[in-house]
Amino acid sequence: MNRSFFVILVTVLLVAGVQAGQPKKYNILHLNADDHRADGATALGNPDKVYTPTIDALASRGFSFRHCYTMGSMTGAVCTPSRTMMLTGLSWQHIPGANATSTVPTANDASTYLPRVMQAAGYQTFHAGKPGNSFSAGIKEYEISILLDDKMANGRANVSRVLGDLAIDFLDKNRDKNRPFYMYLAPSVPHDPRSAEPQFRDKYKPQDIKKSPCFLPQLPIDNGEMTVRDEKLEPWPRTEAMIQQVRADYYACISGLDYNFNRVIEKLKEIGEYENTIIVFTGDNGLSVGDHGLLGKQNLFEFGGMHVPCVIAGPGIPQGKSDALVYLMDIFPTFCDIGGAKIPAHVEAQSLLPIIMGKQENSRPLLYTGYRNCQRAIRDQRWKLMRYPLINVTHLFDLQNDPYEMDDVSAQHPDKVKELMTLLAGEMKRCDDPIPLVVDNPKPVAWTPPEKENLKKTKQPQQKQKRNRKNTP
Repeated sequence: MNRSFFVILVTVLLVAGVQAGQPKKYNILHLNADDHRADGATALGNPDKVYTPTIDALASRGFSFRHCYTMGSMTGAVCTPSRTMMLTGLSWQHIPGANATSTVPTANDASTYLPRVMQAAGYQTFHAGKPGNSFSAGIKEYEISILLDDKMANGRANVSRVLGDLAIDFLDKNRDKNRPFYMYLAPSVPHDPRSAEPQFRDKYKPQDIKKSPCFLPQLPIDNGEMTVRDEKLEPWPRTEAMIQQVRADYYACISGLDYNFNRVIEKLKEIGEYENTIIVFTGDNGLSVGDHGLLGKQNLFEFGGMHVPCVIAGPGIPQGKSDALVYLMDIFPTFCDIGGAKIPAHVEAQSLLPIIMGKQENSRPLLYTGYRNCQRAIRDQRWKLMRYPLINVTHLFDLQNDPYEMDDVSAQHPDKVKELMTLLAGEMKRCDDPIPLVVDNPKPVAWTPPEKENLKKTKQPQQKQKRNRKNTP
């Protein structure tokens, strides 16, 4: 379908039923959680029935993408390139500063960043979120940008509550009623260190947390990033009791975020803007929390680092679910299409609206992900190939019959391995990914954990209190 015709069609659908005197453009409220697993809510398939009534209600009335991913990361802080891709619409090797050999123009022009693009379309833009490991050049382009750290919130347990307060304060005092708003909330939750308010901690007993189908005491190979900060938060081997406690703490933070997300939504209802607002919930990256013997997001497993939640609800958005292979960066052109904004020419992301509106089933046949120089993966609707270049190891999973990636079937399907390796090389070339898939001197496949007495638990450093805002409330 011609894109211009499609945008006109979608605009008609989105504004259908709008009464005289109401805004012609809908507000956009976007909550992008930090380290939030794709199944980190009951409605998204969480087996422990985590207390997430707000996200559940959003998914119940809106549209959910079950296979949404951040494309990759060249650093252990996966959230940084993730948020950069989302605010530039560029793939991971093309974002500012990522790859000097890129053949695609890089968005170093702030006018092409999402907040400026939406502002040019008539939106008032507001951001509140964590100050570190983000796309600082992008978030400072919001008309109001508040950097929220633990000190500003008087402790990590209060981050979600203070974030809600800031959003509500904007809606009460600083909203320009003559313009629609685009609000981007980006807290440092449920990222560690995890501390939730008592009413949310009390909802979870570690002994009640179910064992994951892909729990392992230790990943059986060296994935190239076995001692990154996230993985040193707990000793090896991982135990069931250890992971039960980790997940209980994780869920408590999610429940606190969900509760305060609802406070913002209730404010929208109070001021009469709820029916005029598209509400979006995503995560910047996933988290393993014990799956495959891993804790962090520095891996490419389905229930690991790159798979994220994505739910969109509001006026004109039908209720439904999709297994389409999409990227988090697709949010950029989606918001542009909703708001009637002009998409910069170099944006590589693809709008989600054709899928939401039932005009197509998928936006891409393949989805490729990568992590630093040590992991690459490609998948279609059934098969997934994972390649570990530094140890010259390839795994193949039949996701249709093995969704938790526990059974490597590469030996049984050599032709499929060859096919997917070729496709992976093609995707890497298209995205200017310079990492070789084969090395001459591979490292040992096996990995031995450090001695317990030499293992130091690493905590996330506290960020200094800092605000960066324009016309700040």
